[in-house]
Amino acid sequence: MNRFLKYLTWAVVLSVCFLVWQASSRHQVAVRNLDISQLVSRADRGDVRTVQIGKQQLEGEFRDGTRYRVWLPAGERDPWITKLSANPKVNIGYDQPGPNEVWISSLITFAMVALFLVGFWVLIMRQAQSGSGQALSFGRSRAKRLTEGMPRVTFSDVAGVDEAKAELVEVVDFLKNAKRFQALGARIPRGVLLLGPPGCGKTLLARAVAGEAGVPFFHISGSDFVEMFVGVGASRVRDLFEQAKANRPCIVFIDEIDAVGRQRFAGVGGGHDEREQTLNQLLVEMDGFDPNSGVILVAATNRPDVLDPALLRPGRFDRRIMVDNPDLRGREAILAVHAKGKPLAEDVDLSVLARRTPGFSGADLANMMNEAALLAARRGKTKIEMEDCEDSIDRVVAGPERKSRIISDQEKAILAYHEVGHAVLAEVLPHADPMHKTSILPRGMALGYTLQLPLEDKYITTRSELFDDITVLMAGRVAEQLYTGEITTGATNDIERATELARRMITEFGMSDELGPRSLGHKHGMTFLGRDLMEERNYSDEIAQSIDSEIRNILDQCYAHAKEILEQRREQMKRIVAVLLEKETLEREEFLALLGEPGKPMHGEDTPSGEPAPGLEQQPERPAEDGRIGGAPEPQPA
Repeated sequence: MNRFLKYLTWAVVLSVCFLVWQASSRHQVAVRNLDISQLVSRADRGDVRTVQIGKQQLEGEFRDGTRYRVWLPAGERDPWITKLSANPKVNIGYDQPGPNEVWISSLITFAMVALFLVGFWVLIMRQAQSGSGQALSFGRSRAKRLTEGMPRVTFSDVAGVDEAKAELVEVVDFLKNAKRFQALGARIPRGVLLLGPPGCGKTLLARAVAGEAGVPFFHISGSDFVEMFVGVGASRVRDLFEQAKANRPCIVFIDEIDAVGRQRFAGVGGGHDEREQTLNQLLVEMDGFDPNSGVILVAATNRPDVLDPALLRPGRFDRRIMVDNPDLRGREAILAVHAKGKPLAEDVDLSVLARRTPGFSGADLANMMNEAALLAARRGKTKIEMEDCEDSIDRVVAGPERKSRIISDQEKAILAYHEVGHAVLAEVLPHADPMHKTSILPRGMALGYTLQLPLEDKYITTRSELFDDITVLMAGRVAEQLYTGEITTGATNDIERATELARRMITEFGMSDELGPRSLGHKHGMTFLGRDLMEERNYSDEIAQSIDSEIRNILDQCYAHAKEILEQRREQMKRIVAVLLEKETLEREEFLALLGEPGKPMHGEDTPSGEPAPGLEQQPERPAEDGRIGGAPEPQPA
C-alpha cells in the first residue's frame, strides 16, 4: 500500500510539471499589451498583419514583426471580433490546438483519471480487508507476552516485602523444579492473588516473577477484557487461556482484576451483563472440566472486598499474598534500592529518611528519591544532599511550595500561632507523636503545616494516644482564640479530623464508659459501585443522642486540655511565634531551644542517665465521675 501511494504521488507530480512546462514554453518572445480600441485603429491603418482569436484574448503580429496581446472586455467579445473580421487587411485565425497537443492533453487527462480511480479502488479494498480482519480478531486476547528485549526485573530489585517475595519465590521454584514437588504429591498452585494498597509493589513483584521464572509470561489489565459488545470479554478470556496452554508452563498476570472480578448479581446490570459473562468464563477457565495444569494465574488488586467469592475459593486462587506498606526496615531497604545509580552526599542517612517516612508506600519512596534528585539538579549540585531529601519529603507529604501566594502580616501571625499551638502540644503531651518541623510556608492546599513523626511503626493505638491526638488537633483553634481573640476558618480540617476520630472512638473502638464496648452502626455499600455509600443504623434514637453527647464530651475535654496547657506557656508561645514569623520554618532542635528544653529526647526515648524523660511517665486514668471520658490524661504542668 505504501509503495502504491508513492508511485501515484510521483505520477501526479510529473504530470503537473509537464503541464506547467507546456504552458510556459508556448511563447518566449516579448509581447506588447494593447487595448481593443487601439488594435482596431491600427488595423484600420493597415499596421496589423495577423489576429489570432482566443477565448478571452487576441494575439497576433504587426507588420513590423512586433507581437501584441489584447484582453477582451467581458460581454464585448463578439462585436469587436466582427469588426476586425470585416477588415480585409487583417488575416484572422482561431486558437485551435494542434493534433499532437490534443493527443498529449487527452492522454495525460485519461492517465490522471485512471490513476485516481485505481488508487481509490485499492484504498477501499484495503480498508475492507482491514475491517474484516479487525472484526475477526475483535475477540482475541490483548495480552502481551514478555519478550527478551524488555528490561528485566528480578527479586533483587524488590525490597520491603520479604514475606510476599518468599511466597512468590516458591512459585518460581515450582516452575523450575516441578518434578521435585510432584514426587511428593504436591500440586502446583492454580492462582496467586496479590492484595494490598496502591503503590505497595504488587505489579513490581509480578515483573520480578517474570524475570526470575524463565517461562513465558503474559500480562494484561482487567479492563482489557470488557467491551461494549456482548460476548467479547468471554471470547478474550478463552483466547488468553488457549495461548497460555499452548506455551505451558507459563504465567499469566492480570493487573487490577477487580475490574472484571466484582461480585455477581449486584447493582443494576443484573445477571446477564457483559462483565458477568466475562467473569463466568474466567471462573471456568481457572477451574473447570478442561485441566489447565502448568498455567499459573497471578492477579493483583487493591479492592479484595469487592471480588466474587467464587473467584477466591481454593482451586482458583490458592494463595492470597498480602503486600502491605513497608515497615521501618523495609523503607530503608527500598530507599537503598532507589538510591542505586544516584550520587549521594556523605550526610545522607537512609535510616533517618526511613524514620521520617512512616506510612509511605514503595511508590511514594521512589517518588521521594526522584524528587530529591530533581531538586539537587535544579540547585546546581553534583550530589544529592540530606537537605534535598528532607525537602523532597515535604513536597511528597504537603505538596510544592507556593511562593506566589502573598499572605498579609495579620494572616501570617494567625498562621504562626495556629501551627505553634500544634507543635507545642505535640511536644508536651506524652502520648502524641513528637514534633519534627513546623512552617508557615504555603504548600499544596495548606497555608502552613506541622510535621509529627512517630518513633516507630504503630499497629495498634491506645485510648490515651487517641485523646492526645485529638488534643493536638484542637490546639490550632485554641491558639488562635487565646492569642488573637478571633477564631478563623483555618482549623476546618483539624475540627473535621478530630470529630471523625472521636466518633470512631465511640462507635467503632468501643472506648466509651457510658455506652461500653459496642460497635454502633454498620457501613456497607453497593459492590457494583465499589464504595461504601451508606451507614446502616443498628441503634435507637436514644443511643444516637448518647453518641452525639459522648463525642461532644471528648471534644470539649480535649479543647479544655489544650487551652490549659497553652495558657501556661504564653511567654514561650510568643517567643516561638516571633522567630517563626522571621524564619518561616523551624526544625525540631531550634524549636526545643525556644521552648526552653534543648536536647530533650523524643517521647519514649531514654535520657542519658537511662531514666525516662521527665513528664513521660504513664499517667493514671482518672475515674469517670469527673466527666473525662475514658480517663483522658491529666493536663501537664508548665
